[in-house]
Amino acid sequence: MTRSGRIEDLRRYWRFVAGLRSFLRTPSIEECRSLLAERAANRDDSFLRVLRYGIYARPSSPYRLLLECARISFEDIERSVRASGIESTLNWLYEAGVYITLEEFKGRKPILRPGSEAAVSAVDFDNPIAAAQVEIASGGSGGRAQAVAIDLDGWVHDAACHVVFAQGAGVLDRPFGLWRPVPPGGAGLERAFEFLRLGLRFERWFSQEDPSWRSMRARYWLVMRTALTAARLSGRTTPEPRHVPLGEAEVVARWLAEQCAVGDPAYLDSNVSSAVRVCRAAEESGLDLAGTFMRVGSEAFTPAKAEVLDRAGCRATCHYATAEAGTIGYACTDARYPDEGHLTEGRHAILQPPADRNGGRPAGALFLTTLQPSASKLMLNVEMGDYAVVERRRCGCPFSDLGFHTHIHTIRSYEKLTTEGMHFLGSALIELVESVLPERFAGGPGDYQLVERESDGLTKIELVVSPTIGPLDEEAALDVALSHLGAESEGNRMMADVWRQGRTLRVVRREPYATSASKVPPLYRVRS
Repeated sequence: MTRSGRIEDLRRYWRFVAGLRSFLRTPSIEECRSLLAERAANRDDSFLRVLRYGIYARPSSPYRLLLECARISFEDIERSVRASGIESTLNWLYEAGVYITLEEFKGRKPILRPGSEAAVSAVDFDNPIAAAQVEIASGGSGGRAQAVAIDLDGWVHDAACHVVFAQGAGVLDRPFGLWRPVPPGGAGLERAFEFLRLGLRFERWFSQEDPSWRSMRARYWLVMRTALTAARLSGRTTPEPRHVPLGEAEVVARWLAEQCAVGDPAYLDSNVSSAVRVCRAAEESGLDLAGTFMRVGSEAFTPAKAEVLDRAGCRATCHYATAEAGTIGYACTDARYPDEGHLTEGRHAILQPPADRNGGRPAGALFLTTLQPSASKLMLNVEMGDYAVVERRRCGCPFSDLGFHTHIHTIRSYEKLTTEGMHFLGSALIELVESVLPERFAGGPGDYQLVERESDGLTKIELVVSPTIGPLDEEAALDVALSHLGAESEGNRMMADVWRQGRTLRVVRREPYATSASKVPPLYRVRS
């Protein structure tokens, strides 16, 4: 790291320390509701403020390049927002070419539009008006996990949402537990911060990654230790993170069963696949989890996965979030679908343009816009790599009382393979099957394929290898694949390690799957 980089790290750390005292002040439920209602009511003004100071005042902004190419001024956008609202304005901007694809947003491809071309990197989309205080790694949905600088105000907003959600679910007084990785993974740290800010009964933090100083990068270890120490000095009951690898899900299951046995069932926050592992471990060991509440996320919460949790007697809901944008959809406690949530109206806006069959984008694809100045990344019509059903309806949960009537559900990925809460973008996987493996083991494009398959509630990734390439050392092939996926960054190494622990990836010798048009795609999903 350069000297200037070290200085910026130090500044960011001191901003974090200075902000902790205010952050750890526990708000009332009414304060949380008022914050969300106020931000939803002022979303137009907030959006325009972000555009004025984050884009139009920044000559190097990729969005300004697109807006200038389309000859759209700030005044044009302001008139449109005042006349027809944010969503109509975003649709107009999209049709004018003002949008960013997922690969562009991750800095893996240059921006290419008629009349404009520009090389970009992921940092070009950092929000210049946010007060960066905490750094985490993204989930790697861009193939390369990127550093994401967090403004604690974003976590203040998410904590307010959590209060409304937990009140509606009737779980505010339960003992809380996490089974999520320590940093650089961001989800575990944010959930821990929410619990600490709200003064909840945060009793266990199980981590799939080793939380010791020997295993963690110094900057992440220091942030985690500082937060836990500050919380304890503020009188919070704060658990020590405990290393529980994927293969030891019974450890988590036993804690949940013990809570149920004393009549105090817990609330567990985890990624979808880890929650499934807990329930399967409980079933295999004869442990009773009936009455346990689970909040899951980080990957698709399909009906098959929901059935595993339901079979164990657990009630479960699902949020939708990314490291770059924070929580986009908070679970609806009056849901009709396993992964149904409320769009955080004061913080995000969603666009679903028509399908682009040439580009591989399906109907219902999500393009996201961030509305708050505290957003980590400035996003204006940014492709998420996910598609979903978005609809307006009134329901019976507390978010509806606040005017949050946009529901999002049946969220699936079309650009990445996702399991165990870990994500790798299609471009990184395509490089693996079309270049890395053929060069190492023979064959060529079309001889290797990555297949996502759901089995007994768990998503597994198969490395399909054509028999025509001859004998294959399967363990060596798996090692090459995981080493390649983990080589780009520290975050990717963590994700590859989780896949290695869970034996998520396995070799299958057969001819790769073909589409109805006889194409052999490098990435394929077997639909259940």
